Amino acid sequence: MQIFKKNKNIVISYVVITLGLLLYTFGWSAFLLPAQIVGGGVSGLSAILYYAVGLHIPIGVLNLIFNGILVAIGFKMLGSKFGANTIYGIVMSSVFFIMWQQGLHIENLFDVSTFGGFMCAIIGGACCGVGIGLSFVMGGNTGGTDIIALIVSKYYNVSPGRVIMLIDIVIVGCSFFVSHKIDNVVFGYVVMGVLTYTLDMVLDGNKQSYQIMVFSLKNSEIGEAVTREVGRGATLLDAEGCFSKQQQKVLLMMVHRTDKSHVLQIINRIDENAFVSVSKTQGVYGKNFEKIKL
Repeated sequence: MQIFKKNKNIVISYVVITLGLLLYTFGWSAFLLPAQIVGGGVSGLSAILYYAVGLHIPIGVLNLIFNGILVAIGFKMLGSKFGANTIYGIVMSSVFFIMWQQGLHIENLFDVSTFGGFMCAIIGGACCGVGIGLSFVMGGNTGGTDIIALIVSKYYNVSPGRVIMLIDIVIVGCSFFVSHKIDNVVFGYVVMGVLTYTLDMVLDGNKQSYQIMVFSLKNSEIGEAVTREVGRGATLLDAEGCFSKQQQKVLLMMVHRTDKSHVLQIINRIDENAFVSVSKTQGVYGKNFEKIKL
């Protein structure tokens, strides 16, 4: 039974990775390449070489060649298991590029000429971000700068989307020397911004945490209710009003996104007049939250 469950999980993970790669290559093939917008990563490098030199080599093949240089890094830094997923991602993304372009000729089946460069950048970037995010969640990736991003995020508390964005700034900037159009460069940076945002939403959307501070005469009762009903810890801090000079207790809580609504309901139920501050946190580390990576 345990082996069956494990095999089932492996199959599901590769199905999700495949769907992510399919969406990623679709965003490139249907929106970015027809509009001659160069995004980042190895796919961007492949596009620059394709446009600059005029090689009639499919971008899927160029993508496979460039990624082959980086495979060794994935094996060494991320382990053999991830190396297998990396190879799978590189091969399948290259196959899907060829399928969309040379097989289905997606640029003819899905005409985006009326969309304009800006809309192509928005939609294409969103498709790529969601596709990469789905692959990352299941331990896969599309190769290239994604490998570097995962290496950095493995050892440091930096989002993969930010790492990819910083690396790809240079790649997108280099596209100007190919098209000589500042518009296409700007659209390339739009793709990067949209991709970064959607990627981080897919990866970290469910991990979003909030810091809630409550100013109420019933803070002890509120804290006990949150601990009992939500299962989250709460801390009472000593405070003094600057104007009134009165001593009071301030309730401090760290909660997950899924717990925020329940906590606010408890606060409102116990003290409708409570003064509440809710703010998103950059990161929460420790028991029941994320683990610090140094």
